[in-house]
Amino acid sequence: MSKEIVKKVCELLDDVRNKKPLVHNITNYVTVNDCANILLAIGASPIMADDIKESADITKISNALVINIGTLNERTIKSMIVSGKKANELNIPVVFDPVGAGASEFRNSITKKILEEIKINILRGNMSEVKFISGLKSTTKGVDASESDMKSGNEEGINIAKNLANKLNCIVAITGITDIVSDGECTVMLENGTKMLSNVTGTGCMSSALIGGFCGAGNDYFIGAIAGIISMGIAGEVSFEKSEKIGLGSFRVGIIDAISNMNSDIIVNMAKVQEI
Repeated sequence: MSKEIVKKVCELLDDVRNKKPLVHNITNYVTVNDCANILLAIGASPIMADDIKESADITKISNALVINIGTLNERTIKSMIVSGKKANELNIPVVFDPVGAGASEFRNSITKKILEEIKINILRGNMSEVKFISGLKSTTKGVDASESDMKSGNEEGINIAKNLANKLNCIVAITGITDIVSDGECTVMLENGTKMLSNVTGTGCMSSALIGGFCGAGNDYFIGAIAGIISMGIAGEVSFEKSEKIGLGSFRVGIIDAISNMNSDIIVNMAKVQEI
């Protein structure tokens, strides 16, 4: 089955390159440029429109919507809600990245509001964020997962992902040392990546953007989530090998280089997928 998943990921990559899906990102100003460039690198087309006067119209012509609350503010919340509802109306996939959920009452209330008013297709977050949304005890380190939450074992992470996927009726992707993706029935662990990815801001945001690109090119959102996360993990490994002795700046640029050069042979040779 793992080989079949990898095969589907490769096919979906070809679909992204052929279809060039338009991905509407209502994201944060810290990582917006990286999210746009990572989508261009994979072969998708990004658009960043967060004003209420046009956000729903932009969603209407897009193939996927990515909502990211990294730099949350009152102005963009309205755009997120109307765009999410428009996406639901038109059966456009919605990716939600609940950056920093659990860190503040404001952020927590908006996370709840988004989940109540929008049908999310893919939820991607770190362990602290996903534990908070699951109603479990969690601690955050700003927008990063806390060390205590990151020590959650794979078995606990699998159970959390499966239960939340069933509760929200969506794909849940938990990214960390080991990535876990579940639709409530099928669950996989992905073991690509490097610790260096946590030293570059925005790699989680870029993963969510990539998921949007893959889901915008196909109808299998489970595979779309896996494809986005595998691509980022492999890109991190490739970039680290080339930039290890140079530094973080080169590593960051190397991630985009690696995504732009991603192909089926690289994925088949490097993907580490374990079906649960």
